[in-house]
Amino acid sequence: MKYIKSQMKQLISDNKELQSRLQKLMKEHDLEKNFALKALYHSEVAEGGKYQLAYQALDLPKG
Repeated sequence: MKYIKSQMKQLISDNKELQSRLQKLMKEHDLEKNFALKALYHSEVAEGGKYQLAYQALDLPKG
């Protein structure tokens, strides 16, 4: 599965828990948003993560 920044941003905007995790990652590790997005992707989406199916569903054509 491929990291797509726009999909990751959409996933986070749709999920309060991920929004909170993103802010926490940025603050705790002094990360820029782009790096925090990638870290969150690898920990929560890639390789069967908790949000993998939701992330993949964002890639499906609408309609």
